[in-house]
Amino acid sequence: MSSEETLSNKIASRLASLCKPPDSLGELERVAARLCEIQKTLEPVTRPRHVTIFAADHGVTCEGVTAWPSIVTGKVVDVMQHGRSASGVFAKVLDCRYEVVDVGLLSAIHGSGSLVIQAAKRRSTGNMLREPAMSEADFEHAWSVGAERARLACEASSVLLIGGEMGIGNTTSASCLIGLFTGAQPDLIVGRGAGLDDDKLIHKRQVVKSTIERVRSIGATSAKEIACQVGGLEIVALAGFYTEGSRLGATLLIDGLIATAAALIAARIDPSVRDRMIAGHRSTEPGHLSALEHLALSPVLDLKMRLGEGTGALVALPILDLAAAMVREMATLEELKLE
Repeated sequence: MSSEETLSNKIASRLASLCKPPDSLGELERVAARLCEIQKTLEPVTRPRHVTIFAADHGVTCEGVTAWPSIVTGKVVDVMQHGRSASGVFAKVLDCRYEVVDVGLLSAIHGSGSLVIQAAKRRSTGNMLREPAMSEADFEHAWSVGAERARLACEASSVLLIGGEMGIGNTTSASCLIGLFTGAQPDLIVGRGAGLDDDKLIHKRQVVKSTIERVRSIGATSAKEIACQVGGLEIVALAGFYTEGSRLGATLLIDGLIATAAALIAARIDPSVRDRMIAGHRSTEPGHLSALEHLALSPVLDLKMRLGEGTGALVALPILDLAAAMVREMATLEELKLE
């Protein structure tokens, strides 16, 4: 019997021994088992925990694929630096360390807040419909920024990492990544993003379809090649964040569409990264389901969310807290001393 099978049997035995009818805590038991598997222990933990939001802009916005102009990315990051975005508020309530990293905004953010880390080498990506989104050097820089943030978080004793993103246009980038990695058709994976009407949704699908065709025509097949063609700087940074966090033994709680697109990059480059992932929620963006299925991940929650910024993962975090406490601290049936 392999060590994995032995651990799996121990986890099943522990859950079956707890003071409750079998499977009576439903999906909470599945989450508990996943935590135990990732951490290779019957005493899983979810603290300390850390959230990093990566922010960047996208050149493809000039093609009319978004309901909002690129300037909104910087405006939201300005709110983030004061901890007043949804992710900042949620992170504070849930006792998470929280930071925001500029890895490619059109313009650097200046202000009185102290949460934004300046790490941009390139300002925005290229228009991926007509040219590569970034160079290999841009990819390496963004990846290294993400890896460094994960490393610093783990060095500060964080055992659970959440990555989020902010970038107007990044659902278009994520849709292209998902289409290229999974083979799913654009009509099935392209959603409204931040609020497109019907006509603009049709246009966005055509842009994604044409972009995927362009990338396939030049023979890009590796994760790095695909990410250079259609990725976002914040998405690549997230992939680096996940990969380094996995290498250092952290539990990775994955957010929605864009974060899962980053997870696809990470898992293609290092398949073992997937083994440390928990999908926090299912987004209403249609491409998210294709990405989750490709990674064989089952989401903890489905609250019809689609904000991004790490919020879906943060909302799932209390479920992980309860699952970990259940498996660690609940009394067993044996302790009841039933005659």
